[in-house]
Amino acid sequence: MNDREDNLKRRIRELLKERNAILLAHNYQRAEVQDIADVTGDSLGLSQTAAETDAEVIVFCGVHFMAESAAILSPQKKVILPRMDAGCPMADMITADQLRAEKAKYPGVPVVTYVNSSAEVKAESDICCTSANAVSVARSLDAPRIYMTPDRNLAQWVARHTDQEVLYWDGYCPTHEWLTVEAVVKCKAANPTAPLIAHPECRPGVLDLADEILSTSGMVRYCKGSDAPAIIVGTEMGLYHKLQTDSPDKTFISPSNRLICPNMKLTSLDDVAEALETMSNVVTVEESIRVKAYATLEKMIRAGRD
Repeated sequence: MNDREDNLKRRIRELLKERNAILLAHNYQRAEVQDIADVTGDSLGLSQTAAETDAEVIVFCGVHFMAESAAILSPQKKVILPRMDAGCPMADMITADQLRAEKAKYPGVPVVTYVNSSAEVKAESDICCTSANAVSVARSLDAPRIYMTPDRNLAQWVARHTDQEVLYWDGYCPTHEWLTVEAVVKCKAANPTAPLIAHPECRPGVLDLADEILSTSGMVRYCKGSDAPAIIVGTEMGLYHKLQTDSPDKTFISPSNRLICPNMKLTSLDDVAEALETMSNVVTVEESIRVKAYATLEKMIRAGRD
């Protein structure tokens, strides 16, 4: 760490204390941002953790829909996104108007929306899900057919694990889409003893080759508990920093050098410091939308308890 970065981190910690703020960093953020965060993890888990604290300000190092989720769960807190241009292409692949049109085609079919979505789309849905609980959420619904949005790969993975018919919107994560079957086969051939773990946002053919299909938090737990000295990790490379920090004696192998989300890499320490200095880049959700979106998240949480 150079002197400038050291001073910048010190200033950020001072500002966080002054503002009574909590700093959240998604698992895909830059290493130096993860290192200074109060909490790192999955998007919804971070929002839930922040909601339970006494912090008045949430600084979310992630992408826009994540900051919206924090605002949905903590309307009394100020939510700051250091880079307002940090978006999610998959979340942007469907709008509330498009979802309403789909619902009109399939009346009575419950809509399950991945948390990687806008607040407006959540508000038009019946229930939300995460990559970790998507199957259990689908099974919790007393319906022969469900409609999932926006991720087609997650939907197809859920369809494998339920007797329900799963209709879905044709969205996807561009970063995970870069991971091809050919790249995985080549990587596994070069590392025959290494297990492959993959995120359910990956293509179905890639998931067919995986030893475990896990969310990023699930990957963290798996890698800490595994006896394997080397593990192939099929997700965005930002997670490798957390994995290596937790298990410095293990080797983590990327099956492709294209697994980098440019939006997740936008946020720098300078951006965090500036946002805290100016208290700018506040993310809000209109109350009528927030209440509906909150209901879909709360229904998901209740489904997990049933």
